[in-house]
Amino acid sequence: MTQLEYTVIKTDEQYFKYCNILEKLVFSNYESNEDEIELLTLLIEKWDDEHNTFDDIDPVELLKHIMKEHNLKAVDLVEILGLTKGTVSKILNYQKGFSKETIRKLSNRFKLRQDAFNRPYPLVGKAS
Repeated sequence: MTQLEYTVIKTDEQYFKYCNILEKLVFSNYESNEDEIELLTLLIEKWDDEHNTFDDIDPVELLKHIMKEHNLKAVDLVEILGLTKGTVSKILNYQKGFSKETIRKLSNRFKLRQDAFNRPYPLVGKAS
């Protein structure tokens, strides 16, 4: 077994570096990188648990923030989530909530806990 060269994350810079490495590994040959992917996931989740709180941001704003960080447009979400343009538009405009499947896909794609996207928030035209 090869020795991996990762340490506990101590800075934002290291966190983002590891996130980028993890994203590349996940989209390359997953099986040959499985141990490295698992280790990076654990390190990133530990950092998230200690430093990132999503309690003050609703799921739609979180998604918009992630889209900005990753230079994604709504059309990119259509492909990532397997939804129609109209559905993505409704989600981003607070007209439709996240489905369980959408939450799972977002969580897996962006390596965040599902509860970051699985929280109540007001929809346009719906009673609070």
